[in-house]
This record gives sequence, C-alpha cells and structure tokens, in this order.
Amino acid sequence: MYLPGEVTLSLSNVKRNCEHNRRSVAASLVQAVYVLERDRQLNRQSVEALAPPWWEFFHFELIRKLVDDADMSTFGAIFEFNPPSSQDASAANAPRFVIAFRGTITEKDTISRDLSLDLHLLQNGLHRTSRFTIAMQAVQNVASVFPGSTIWLAGHSLGAGMAILTGRNMVKKGVLLESFLFNPPFVAAPIERIRDERVKHGFRIARSVITAGLTIAMKGKTGGNSDNSQRSVAEESFSILSSWTPYLYVNPGDHICSEYIGYFKHRKNMEDLGAGFIEKLATQNSIGDLFFKALGWESEPLHLLPSADLIVNVSPSPDFKYAHGISQWWQPELNLQCSKYRARELDLRANIGSPGVLE
Repeated sequence: MYLPGEVTLSLSNVKRNCEHNRRSVAASLVQAVYVLERDRQLNRQSVEALAPPWWEFFHFELIRKLVDDADMSTFGAIFEFNPPSSQDASAANAPRFVIAFRGTITEKDTISRDLSLDLHLLQNGLHRTSRFTIAMQAVQNVASVFPGSTIWLAGHSLGAGMAILTGRNMVKKGVLLESFLFNPPFVAAPIERIRDERVKHGFRIARSVITAGLTIAMKGKTGGNSDNSQRSVAEESFSILSSWTPYLYVNPGDHICSEYIGYFKHRKNMEDLGAGFIEKLATQNSIGDLFFKALGWESEPLHLLPSADLIVNVSPSPDFKYAHGISQWWQPELNLQCSKYRARELDLRANIGSPGVLE
C-alpha cells in the first residue's frame, strides 16, 4: 500500500502546468476511490479509514461517493478542491472538481459485478449499464450546477473506460472535460506485443484493409452511398470528438492498453503507403463494432479516438501487475514518451483521401 506522503508534490504547482504534478494528483485521486471501496469492504470507519489521506494531502474534500446500484460498491467519487487561504492565488488554475473512477477489484464483494462490467466493455456495451447511467448523471450534474468550473475526469482500467464514455458523451453536449485515463482498455487483438516490427506492421495493414472492406460492405447493405453529403454515424461521432484531447497513459507491458500505441502510430504508416482512405475507415470503425452492429446490437467502441495526448511509460516493468497498476503513474522518475495526435474535422471524412493531422 502506498501512502500519499510518498507523492512529494502539491496542487499549488499545478498552475505551472507541471505534467508530473497533474498526472500524480489525478492518479492519487483514482487510488482514493480504490481505497474507499476497500474501507467499505473491511468496515474501516472514522480514524481507521485509510482513504481520506489520499485526497486530504492535496487539499481536496470528498463531496460524494458514486455507488453502484447492483452491489452497493463505491466505484467513483467527486472531489472538490479546497486549498488553504495561503494557496488561493497559486492554485487558481487547479481543477475545482475531480470525478474519479476505479477499475476492477477482484474481491468477493465486487468481483462478480466488476467482471460483468468488463464483459460489457469487451462487447462495446458499457453505455447500457446502470453504473454508466449513475456516472453520467453525476458528471452532468456537476457540469450544469457549476458551469465554467474546471472539471477533471480520471479513471484507471475499467474506470478509464467509464471516464472515456462519460467524456465522449459530454463532448456531444458541447462540454470538453480534461481527462486523465490510466491504462485505458483497448478492445482488439494485442498486436503491439509482437516483437518483429515487420510482422506487426503487416498485421496492422491486414486489419485496416479488412475493417475498411467490412465498413464499405455494411454501408452497401444498409443502402448507404458515397456522396459527400452522406455521412455515417461513425463519421459524425468521430468528427464531433475531434475537439476533445484526453490524456492516455499506457504501458507497453500492459496488453490491455498497449494497443493504443499502434492505433495512433499506424495512421502515419498508412499515410506513407498512400493508403489514407483505407485508414480513415479503419480508424473510425472496428471489426468488433461492425460485428455487433451486424447482429443488431447497439455498440459504442470506446477506443476509437481521433485526438489524444499519448503518454507511454517505457520504464522497465517487472511484471504485468505493475505494468497495469495505478501506482506507477505517481512515481517521479518515469521514462515517459509523449506524442500529440490531432485531427481536424475536415480530415476525418473517410471519402477524402488526404491524411489526418498527426503531431
């Protein structure tokens, strides 16, 4: 168990846009939600509770727990920043609220519900769950009651999926929330784990061609056409999301999230091959999504993002548990590789062959 005292930083430095501070604060508040649920399970109350130091260290207050209606577990929390009067000016650019979501806890009180939600995520159906409804209502309420306030979303693993889903839906309502997504799940074959770069690149090209072909076939089956004024739901959604730039924190040793590395990098490779048209279709769709829609299921793949700041922890990871864990993200001496990926609305149209904007 890590203690917040080991995270040697404070929110008074957030105003200087220190990425380590911002990342560490967001990760620590996600950890706070994990500990909140463990406090509940072990009946740790009052002075015995271990969760409060995780937010009090950064001068946050817990204003609401988000409780799952199926198993009564705490899956999220809303924190409000309340700095000492001496820090009011220095913390002016700090978030007023942080809404954090935990990932799966494999304890008897939570494992059944959490694994059920993991399965929904794999089926692109997390939006159909009551946990998402509770999370979405909470985020909407904070954004509507405190318009103009700086609000962060943060989540880890399954919780990162929840944060992506709520963030995407808020974008569609015209609200852009700064989002910190730790080890976000990418629902696809883990091609990134292949060591041979040529084989890896070949697999990605094949997947792009298959996805693009299935997309065209599905459009033909549903009576779609290639007219410029005719845009699919996927294209429209992708276009709207282009203005939102979440922070994705991934570890190459974590097959649950590592595919994001190739997802963005592969765009440039396809452009270099002159296959931008194919990649536009492949970027906006997934084989799993097309399969579920062919079966008549409502599907919303979370991993299809037009823009992001991708932060990769290339520091050595001793094992998968560490590579997928939240604790790595508040460590001060990480070897991080950061890439910015941006896409303009015009470049997102699959019927235009010009490449997207990659920075």
